[in-house]
Amino acid sequence: MTDFELIKLALEAREMAYAPYSHHKVGAAIESADGRVFKGCNIENAGYTPTNCAERTAVFKAVSEGVKNFKRIAIVGGMDNLTALPYCAPCGVCRQVLREFTDPKAFEILLAEVDNVTDLGKLDESQVHIKVVTLAEMLPLGFGPENLKLD
Repeated sequence: MTDFELIKLALEAREMAYAPYSHHKVGAAIESADGRVFKGCNIENAGYTPTNCAERTAVFKAVSEGVKNFKRIAIVGGMDNLTALPYCAPCGVCRQVLREFTDPKAFEILLAEVDNVTDLGKLDESQVHIKVVTLAEMLPLGFGPENLKLD
């Protein structure tokens, strides 16, 4: 799967976002080590604390299906009235959840700036600008499962 195809899946997931309070819609598509893709969107709640980000929705969907090994994630987001989307990085909580299931030095985070999202069916690669960073770059000195080993 190309980076562009993964970004398009994240854009499709963004269409399902439930963001009636912030109007900030986010979509994510996470690719497992075996090539399966799980999509997620942000889901808000009037109580705010129970809100779930798109990245965590995608991870939790995958884990609930028995998948716990990932190689990359594509993330797109922005206010729902925008026709062009800026880069949208994962929050700290999502970075920590991704850290639980990945090798931070190898796991790639694809962030996309999209020039025109009015018709996903007509979207082409020239409208998408992708920035790729590793989780280690986004979460330096991260705390992970190896920090809890007794030996």
